[in-house]
Amino acid sequence: MFVTESDDARLDFERASVTSSDLELEPVTSEGDDYTSAPADYQISAYPADFTLEVLHQKWLSEDFNIPDFQRGFVWKLAQSSKLIESFLVGLPVPPVFVYTERESQKLLVIDGQQRLKSIFYFLEGYFSEDARGNRKVFQLIGLNESSRFAGKTFADLGGADQRRFKNSVLRAFVVQQIDPDDDTSMYHIFERLNTGGTLLANQEIRNCVYGGSFVKSLARLNQNPEWRKILGKPTEDSRKRDIELLVRFFALRDISDYRRPMKDFLSRFMVKNRYAYPEVLAQSEWVFQTTCTQVLKALGEKPFHLRSALNVAALDAVMVAFSENLERIPSDINARYDDLKRDQTFLNGISGGTTEANVVRDRIEKAKTVLFG
Repeated sequence: MFVTESDDARLDFERASVTSSDLELEPVTSEGDDYTSAPADYQISAYPADFTLEVLHQKWLSEDFNIPDFQRGFVWKLAQSSKLIESFLVGLPVPPVFVYTERESQKLLVIDGQQRLKSIFYFLEGYFSEDARGNRKVFQLIGLNESSRFAGKTFADLGGADQRRFKNSVLRAFVVQQIDPDDDTSMYHIFERLNTGGTLLANQEIRNCVYGGSFVKSLARLNQNPEWRKILGKPTEDSRKRDIELLVRFFALRDISDYRRPMKDFLSRFMVKNRYAYPEVLAQSEWVFQTTCTQVLKALGEKPFHLRSALNVAALDAVMVAFSENLERIPSDINARYDDLKRDQTFLNGISGGTTEANVVRDRIEKAKTVLFG
C-alpha cells in the first residue's frame, strides 16, 4: 500500500486483504495522506421520504433505482433476509436506506441499503437471490421462531391481508442530492462513509460503483492489456482495483490545467466528466493508451517504474503522460535519457515527497517531457 502506518480503517482492512498477486506500491507518505483525505465543502440537499414497499418495488422494476454492481453484490443469507421480512410483517422498525439523486438521469443511486432493498424485492418476486449460473431458489422465510405464523411461507402463501400489510409497509429513505458544485463528486464521499457492507471498498472500487458507465467498461478492457500488465509487473488484476486507478490517473493527468488537490477528488471529477463518453472518444483514448504502453515497454522494458523494489506511482504517471504526448517521435537514445531522468534531483524530489501537490505534479511531468523528449 501507499503508507506504513494509519488509523484509517479502510487502509487497515485493505492491508489485511492484500493477495500475492496484488500490486506492490512504493510507500510515499503524501500518497497515503491523499488517499484518506477529507472531502471538500459541498452544498447538499437531504430529506426523508417514506415509500411503501410496493412503490419501491415498482421503482425497481422500472429501473428508477441504480444499485451499484460491485463484486460483492448481494451477500445476505436467506435467514437474514427472512428476519427483515418478518420485521415488516409484525410492525418492527427497520433502519432507513440512503439514496442519491443523480443529476442527469434523476435516477436514485442506492448508497446504503441494497441488502434490505433486494431482500424486499426478492420476497415479492418469490425467489431468493441467484447464483453464478442464474439459478434462483424459492424465497421461503426461514430462521424464524418456530411459533411464528410466517415461518416457511412465501409471499404467495400469505393471506390477502398479510400481503397488503407487507406491500403497504413503509421504508424510510434519506434522499440526497448535491447542489453545489454541480459535479456529483459528493457521491463518492457519501458512499465511502455510509456504505455498511461487510467488506470495505478501496477508492477505485467506490468510483466504479458510483460512476459506472461506458468509461468504467473501457477501463476494464484496457486493464487487461498484456503490455500494461508487463509495465505493472503483475499478470493478474489487482483485487482492490488500484491498477484501474492508475489508468484513471494517466488519463486525468494528460490535462492538468484544472488540477488541484486532493488527487482522489481530481480523479473522481475526471470520472464524472467522462462517465458516459462517446464511443469515438473512448476509441481514441484507448488507442493513445495502448500505443503508449507499446512504446514504453519497447523503450524501457518491463517494470520500468519499480525504481527501488516496488512500483512508484508518481514516476509512472509522469513518464507515461510524457510518452503519450510524443508517440511519433521517440528518440533513439530514450533509454539513456530515462537513466538521466532517474538521476535528476528535481524529478526524484517530485516522485518521493508532496507527490499530489499541484506544483509538484506539474514540475515532475514537465521534467519528464524535457529530459526524455526535449
